[in-house]
Parts: sequence; C-alpha cells; structure tokens
Amino acid sequence: MRYFTCGVFGLIALALAGLGGWLAAEGGSPAYLILGLALLAVVWLLWRGRAAGLHLFAAILALWLLWALWEVGFDWWQLMPRGGLLVLMGIWLWLPPVRRRLVPPAPVQGRQGAGLSLGLALLATIAAAGVSMLRDPHDLAGALPGPRLTGAPATGNPVPDGDWHQYGRTGFGQRWSPLDSITPANVGSLEEVWRYRTGDVKRADDVNETTYQVTPLKVGDRLYLCTPHNIAIALDAATGAEIWRFDADSGMNPDRQHQTCRGVTYWNTGAAPAAEGPACVERVYLPTADARLIALDAATGEVCTGFAENGTLHLEAGMPYTPPGYYYSTSPPVAVDGRLIIGGAVNDNFSIRSQSGVIRAYDILTGELLWNWDSGNPDDTAPIDIAGGETYSANSPNSWSVFSVDAERGLVYIPLGNQVPDQLGMGRSPAVEEHSSSVVALDIATGQRRWVFQTVHHDLWDMDVPAQPVLLDLQIGGETLPALVAPTKQGDIYVLNRETGAPILPVKEVPAPQGAIPEDFTAPTQPVSALSFEPPRMREADMWGLTIFDQLMCRIDFNRLNYDGRYTPPSLNGSIVYPGNFGVFNWGSVAVDPERQVMFGMPTWLAFTARLVPRDQIPPPGAGETASEQGLNRNEGAPYGVVMGPFLGPLEIPCQAPPWGQVAGADLTTGQIAWRHKNGTVRDMTPLPLPFELGVPGIGGPIVTRGGVAFLGAAVDDYLRGYDLTTGEELWRARLPAGGQSTPMTYEVGGRQYVLIVAGGHGSVGTKPGDYVIAYSLPEGG
Repeated sequence: MRYFTCGVFGLIALALAGLGGWLAAEGGSPAYLILGLALLAVVWLLWRGRAAGLHLFAAILALWLLWALWEVGFDWWQLMPRGGLLVLMGIWLWLPPVRRRLVPPAPVQGRQGAGLSLGLALLATIAAAGVSMLRDPHDLAGALPGPRLTGAPATGNPVPDGDWHQYGRTGFGQRWSPLDSITPANVGSLEEVWRYRTGDVKRADDVNETTYQVTPLKVGDRLYLCTPHNIAIALDAATGAEIWRFDADSGMNPDRQHQTCRGVTYWNTGAAPAAEGPACVERVYLPTADARLIALDAATGEVCTGFAENGTLHLEAGMPYTPPGYYYSTSPPVAVDGRLIIGGAVNDNFSIRSQSGVIRAYDILTGELLWNWDSGNPDDTAPIDIAGGETYSANSPNSWSVFSVDAERGLVYIPLGNQVPDQLGMGRSPAVEEHSSSVVALDIATGQRRWVFQTVHHDLWDMDVPAQPVLLDLQIGGETLPALVAPTKQGDIYVLNRETGAPILPVKEVPAPQGAIPEDFTAPTQPVSALSFEPPRMREADMWGLTIFDQLMCRIDFNRLNYDGRYTPPSLNGSIVYPGNFGVFNWGSVAVDPERQVMFGMPTWLAFTARLVPRDQIPPPGAGETASEQGLNRNEGAPYGVVMGPFLGPLEIPCQAPPWGQVAGADLTTGQIAWRHKNGTVRDMTPLPLPFELGVPGIGGPIVTRGGVAFLGAAVDDYLRGYDLTTGEELWRARLPAGGQSTPMTYEVGGRQYVLIVAGGHGSVGTKPGDYVIAYSLPEGG
C-alpha cells in the first residue's frame, strides 16, 4: 500500500511541480509549483510512515480550497478542475485501511488525529463544492418589458400573418412573427407533427464546412428551401409532402471554403414576361456554390428560361480572377422594387488575387445588370462593360451575409467583410480602409452610397459584420426613430438611425491594444456600443480543463501567447483573439420584437488564436487538402500566412472556463441587458451523453413571436428550445436527429401554428450531419 500510494502521489507531485515551475517561469501563478513541492513533502513523510504526512495533506487541502475560492469564487465548473484530483487523493488517504497501512500502529493517537484533520478538510471542500453547485455566478436574472409601441409596428414589406416570405420573414429581418397561438403557458405541449428528409447529406468528399443553415420560406400553402448542395425543394406546409425539387448540379470543389445555402428568394412578378407564357409568375431564385443564380417557377420548379441566360445568371462575370471554388453565393439575394440585389462570399485567406466583393442589382425578370457598387471603387455604380473586358476591383471587401431593405426609404443595407488576408492590413487602399467591417446603406434605385458605419477600424481579426441588419422603429423620449440593429462578431450591437447611420445608442471610441508587426499598424481606438455583449477581459484564472493538468497547460499557453484584451493584434509569437472570429454573434443575427422594442440573442464567447507564419516557412499543400477557415491559411501572394483556430487545451476542449454559450434579452431603447442565462448541455460534446448544463457554443439564429415565445436551435447539443421572451427561462426542448445549426421559422396553415427547423448539422462545429426538416405544433383540439 505504501509503495502504491507514494508512487502514484509522487508522480502527481512531480507533474504538478514540473508544470507549475514552467507556469511560474512564463510569469504565471506560482501556486501550482508550491502545491507540487508540498505534495512531494507529503510523499516523503508518508514513505517514512509519519502521521505528519496526513496532517500536512489536510493543511494543503484546506489552503488550496481557500486559494481556489479567492481566485474564482463559488464557481463549480472552475473549482472542479482545481480541486477534484486533490479531493480524490484526500479521500484515499482518509480511508481507515489505507491510513493503517501508511502509518505504523505505534502512534495510534497521531494517526487518529490525522484522520480527523483530513476528514474536516474534506468536509470543508465538499461543502464548498455543494454551495458552488447551487449558484451560477454568471447568471443575470431580470425581465424584459411588455408591448409598449403605440400603433401598429413597422415590419417591412406586407406579409400575411401566417407566412414567412423572406429570410428574416420580411425585408426588415426582424425574425418576428405576429402569430400568438403558442404562448409561454402552452409551449411545453408542442409535439412533432411531420418530418421530411431531403436526401442531401454530407459526403466523404465534402469540404469540412458543409452545413445546413437554411431557413425555409412559407408562401401560401407551400414551403421553399435549399440544401447545401443546391437542391431547391417545395413542400406542402401542412404535411411536409414534397411537391417538387430542382437540382442545380453545382458539383464538388475542394477549394470551396463553405458548402451551404442559407435560403432562396421568393418574388411574385404580378405578370410573366411574354416570352415565358403563363409560367413563372411566382418565382424562386436559387444561389449556388458555383457562383450562379437560377430562376425557378415557384409552382413547378421548372427553370424560368427568360431570366438571364436561359434562366441562369453567372455571378463570376466581371471578376478580375475566376479560379473555381473561390467565389460563390451562400445567402439569398434580396428582392425589392423589381430588383435582385446580391453579394457573394470570397474565400478567406486563400490569395490576395481574389475576386471582387462587388454588390450588384439585376432586373428581377430579365437578369439585366442595373448597377454595381464595388467597395474598392465606391463612387461609380454604373454597370461596367463586361463584354468589353472591364472588371471590378480585385479583392475588395465582400458581403457574404443577408441584406435588409427599407423600400419606403429606398435603401438596402449591406453588412461588409474584409479584404484578403484578414490578419494583414498592409497595402489597403483608402476605400478599403473606409468600408471594411462596416454597414453600408445603398440607394436601391442607383446603388449610390448613402452612408457607411464602420464597426472595427483597420480590422486584423476577421471581424466582418456577419449578420443581417435588423430594421425597426424605436420610440424613445416620445419620438419615433427609424432604427437599424447591427450585431457583430466582437459582441457590440450598434443601434443606428437607418436614414443617416448616426448612432441612436451611444458609441464611444476606446483605446485599443497596439503592437502589430513592423510592416503593419493597429488602430489607436475602436468603436464600442452602449449595448455590448463583449466578454470580460480574459485572465489566467479563467483557464479551464477537465483536470488540474490540462487546466495547467492552458494557463501556460495563456502566458506564452500575446494577449492585451480585445483587439490584440496577430503576431509571429501567436495571439489570443477574444472574442474569436467565430463571433459573439454570427450569421444567425438576433431576433427583435418591434412591439416590445426588445431583442433576443445568443451571445457566444469563444477564444481563438492567430499566429502569423512567414512565407518561407509555409509548407506545400498536402495531398487531399481541402479548404478550411481553421488551421493554416496560406494567404498566397502575401508575406505571411496565418494559423488560426479555437484556443483549446490538450483534451481538445476550450481553454477558457464555461459558459461559452448563452441566451440574452436586451431593451433596444436603453441598451440595458435585462437577463442572460447559460444555454445548452455537453450531451453531444462528449463520448457519454452527459446532461451537464455548461452553456455551450452555438451558431444559428433565433425567432420570436407575438405570443411571447422565442425559439432557438443553434447550440452544439442537438435540441430545439423554446424560451419565455420576458425572462429567458427555457420552457420546452425537443431532441433533434442532427445538429440544428440553422434559424427556425414559424407559420400558420388552416388556423394552426407550426414551428419548423432544418436539422442537418454543421461541419465546423462538428455536430451530427443529417437532412431533416421537422415541424412542431400544439396538439389539435388541445
């Protein structure tokens, strides 16, 4: 027994002393080094059969508890890796058979006293653990106000209450439905009523980020959706029965960074062009992964051959470079005033010889180019002479997300990204510097810029504006203000006047970290909104792991990497980017209730790392290498590549302590966050289906209803959840057969309200792939 105990304890003590010494040498806490040395003293005393070894261990346990409480408070998930192993060691030593064999029979009184002191230390530790399990130091309780708008809410283009005509239901992108049959009182009774499978599942030769991000549209009695490989499908909204399908045959390409389709666009022409006869009065426009836009008859799924070139618009036209797989459209265009307005996704960090980020407007019937706005050449919007060989500016900031429109004001709102490479700002033109990571308002008729609001200056962190801006009217101080709500990856939510771009909620310039590589620079300040979900500044004490050892390794890495708060610039040494470019908010945006003037969102706090790699140190591509935003980004033509990815420990779990994912509600008239709760379990993150509610990452979007319920999938555990919008309390959940990283929607057929989600998984976050469309409703007659 002595050999076994001293051997195991000795190895643990040596590991803690070694890692603790490394941590101290990196400038971190010396506590682990002291702990390791103290445990070596315990081992030495126990080897000699001294009861003092048990007393010393009891003292170590008590002091370690006090130190842990000083460092992180009564936070169970923080205390567990610090103390779990020590408690197990203490229990082993406390066991009478073990004590009898470790300490000879002669000093019985000392052995019994040691058992008492050890027992008291264990009781104190277990009591602290019990208290911490009953508390959530990260939770914010509160309540959002009820309806307070005088008059009917502005929701954008008219849509029947039971329909969902555009990605965010209307051009305003509110993700709010006026349906109210489902309420906090009855949402717990929701049950699955039908399930449909598209047949489009992730393939072995797919790129990593093959994802179902689609939000279906509902028009009349039909649903319209698309799949990752660009199959457009129409379903019966009441039964889920397939009506038609169209396969765009967009093929496979390992250079595509994303294989996804967030949605299709619906348009009622009112009358068909003469060349097409009676067909194509109502249309569905399908964007594809090979840079096409295809017009389909909403009734039959047949191609509308009078549009563009036999029904197909080729979006690579006019591009200065056209390597296959580098440019495509993942989001549906907006349809307004007889125009289709569309952007496109440019592969991040592939090459400086990239396609343009041009925004283009086409005639919705014929496909004729009406205007083009290029952020690299922002003042000239007249259509370029593509037939004559003119091209757009190369590598200008692009917009891969969804646009919003205010037809009454004649404006379309564009969330913009960055020039490639994201992490290198050398050589950016004045136009690129002005428009990167911004929201731009363009004139629907001419494409001329009305205003621009930049959310990150000289962005070196891939903090492109990822989400569809949300439009609503706010009543503040007796005045009705036309507002735009812009969620961002860095966590700020900017509330702007959508006519002028001026802030409604205050925005202040805050000093930012410096220290870019010599060839580059960092902006001296960054704009911070009064409404912000920016995470607290990370500390060494926030490092986490399942055990004391992987937590220690994360503490070491924290001290080895560069970190000076949000906007720490990329470096050759490696920098922590927190929040990371996964985004506090991403393409799922937020849901806004225009009557209550509030928002529901899913802030995610995940740290990433970025390390610049000199060109001569970048190895050649490996066989079978596919496009990805994580790992080595080659930045062909630039002096540096970059290695990027989440900040993970040795066990491939986040180095930062949970929660990583939350749900939150805020008052948009004041910027006050009313409540915030952790969201999601680790059930699908671990080999065992553990139901622990840590608050897990997610990507996707929420919706809210007049009935006072919010719905959200998104989290990396496979559930669709319903929440009380007022308090954020989770009221209902349904287990999904695959990852639900999409935005749900709600609609009505025959007086019955449905909630629908597409569950097909998300490659980047590793959720289970699938091909499911699932509808829920209250029991009939219930």
